[in-house]
Amino acid sequence: MAIRRRFRPQPRRENKNPHNINENITAPEVRLVGDNIEVGVYPISQAIIKANELELDLVEISPKANPPVCKIIDYKKFLYEQKKRDKAMKAKATKVIVKEIRFGPQTDDHDYEFKKRHAEKFLKDGAKLKAYVFFKGRSIVYKDQGEILLLRLAQELEELGKVEQMPRLEGKRMTMFIAPKTKK
Repeated sequence: MAIRRRFRPQPRRENKNPHNINENITAPEVRLVGDNIEVGVYPISQAIIKANELELDLVEISPKANPPVCKIIDYKKFLYEQKKRDKAMKAKATKVIVKEIRFGPQTDDHDYEFKKRHAEKFLKDGAKLKAYVFFKGRSIVYKDQGEILLLRLAQELEELGKVEQMPRLEGKRMTMFIAPKTKK
């Protein structure tokens, strides 16, 4: 008895190159740029011949231009350098870390000092600080005490960071953001 297999279409393979190169360029004429080349508009066949003479690749840099702009370069080297640039840019991009400190409206001095020391450490390490007072149950009637507590914290951390957002009540939380001061 023969087993019938169902036809399953294969997923389309994308062109693994992000640019059109050599024979994959479909335009009849291209504007040629690059080193050791006279800049101008050439028929595609002549541009490919010039690239082959220099033992390099013809790469479509700007496909939407009229005519498309192509460059004669070593494509593998071009991709390698592009990856290297992207990696360097990614490494330079800073990631913002937000650390949170929670207070109650009735926080006593010892707990306040303990949490303030943590806040100082966070700001010295370059992280943003989100300080908030959480009002539980009926303690919402002490929202003025919570605001005073956050403003006191901001004043005492003034030399390490600057207030990005003043204390603001959102539901049962009064939140304030402090960003670290940039080092000169």
